[in-house]
Amino acid sequence: MKYEAGSIVEGRVTRVMDFGAFVELPGGESGLVHISEIAHEFVKNVRDFLNEGDIVEVFVLGRDEKGRLDLSIKELMEKPVDPPKPRRLPRQAPEFEHKLKSFMRGSGSGESGGGKKRGRGRKKR
Repeated sequence: MKYEAGSIVEGRVTRVMDFGAFVELPGGESGLVHISEIAHEFVKNVRDFLNEGDIVEVFVLGRDEKGRLDLSIKELMEKPVDPPKPRRLPRQAPEFEHKLKSFMRGSGSGESGGGKKRGRGRKKR
């Protein structure tokens, strides 16, 4: 069976990889749901969303240059009203912050006294 871009099809997840999941469609043809096409939110681990044997509805995005099906689950979900916000990184240890501030105070901004600036070039006569 030929699948056209824009088709919505139900299939079974046959393999879960770090980069996405392979879904078998009716007729035996398989396609890839890339990790970026699983959900609107950040997907760190595909297995948090999909498992082998799951029945999923997919949107056919098209075919890649080798003729393989590109699929999406995300395209069938409602887009969130507010885009998901990236998670904040934890604060660095206080010792690191102190060392960084000390380093920045003492580095080349001219604030650290300590002598005359030396001119370049030849001495004037």
